[in-house]
Amino acid sequence: MTLISARFLALAAVIGLSACGKPAEDTKPAAPVATKGQVNVYTARHYDADNLIYEAFTKETGIKVNRLEIQPDQLVERMKAEGEGSPADVILMADAGALWKASDAGLFQPLESPVINAAVPENLREPNHLWFGFSKRARVIVYDKAKVKPEEVATYEALASPRFKGKVCVRSSDNVYNLSLMAAFIQHWGPKKSLDWAKGVVANMARDPQGGDIDQIKAVSVGACEVALSNSYYYMRLLHHEGEIDPKVAQTTALSFPDVAGQGTHVNISGGGMAKYATNKKEAQAFLEYMTSKKAQTIFAQANGEYPVVPSDETPAYIQAISSFKADPLSVTTYGANQSEAQKIYDKAGWK
Repeated sequence: MTLISARFLALAAVIGLSACGKPAEDTKPAAPVATKGQVNVYTARHYDADNLIYEAFTKETGIKVNRLEIQPDQLVERMKAEGEGSPADVILMADAGALWKASDAGLFQPLESPVINAAVPENLREPNHLWFGFSKRARVIVYDKAKVKPEEVATYEALASPRFKGKVCVRSSDNVYNLSLMAAFIQHWGPKKSLDWAKGVVANMARDPQGGDIDQIKAVSVGACEVALSNSYYYMRLLHHEGEIDPKVAQTTALSFPDVAGQGTHVNISGGGMAKYATNKKEAQAFLEYMTSKKAQTIFAQANGEYPVVPSDETPAYIQAISSFKADPLSVTTYGANQSEAQKIYDKAGWK
């Protein structure tokens, strides 16, 4: 909040948004706003860790960051409505599928940055330089270590096996993390096997899909189910972050990094790019390049349990300890391209 300018707060009030983390309620277009020498960030990320990055960036560069938090679909609709009058300079999203959706709506402009290209692996960025991954998260299986052997959850297929009848907890099919996972399956397995897998998981559900990733982890920890899907950083936060530590999770659960088609564990990104009608281009580029800096990459890991895209000696030991898994090298652009088919498969399987 300390970084949000009075002018940008006024803008937020005009357009019906909150600049302190609450989702938007409407999609009214905004009047253009000039914030010369600053950078306006529209972000679908909602983590306290991001404040640390923004503050560090401002401290090092003198460029003020004006943040506007908003849900991903609302962000897309708002920017489409704002058109050329949009004050956004930078867009941040917490999923490759969401980034793809924003780029498909024409909300980004290309950014040629040798700094970013050197830092971000090719499979974690958009080939036309529209957006880039700045942190990674693995989609893993959380399991009850008193009831499940590690070898029983070595693959995603295991979740659809008779072994876990009535033992699986998941969130809804329209969650973008699940859509990206299915999009990767479609690429590796094809539609038929992907549908069979979804049907098998539906048949094994311990309850109807509900809640977020943390709810799935806690459900396993209290015995509501034996296995669940979650992003890795949620688990790390419950185990290692002040204010979120849950001893029961540590006592009762463990992580498996499953393999998909011999390629490794599904990996997603959080990332962003320059907004199509950015007026503060110089500041926006500086901000986006800063996201790949050692300082920002360390904060992603230390404060939010995410994997940095740039390896660093300052990555916390507990993150490094679970960093040796084999990651699927599939291009993250696949997740958005297959997203529509992924939802159809989930619907056909009866995954609510």
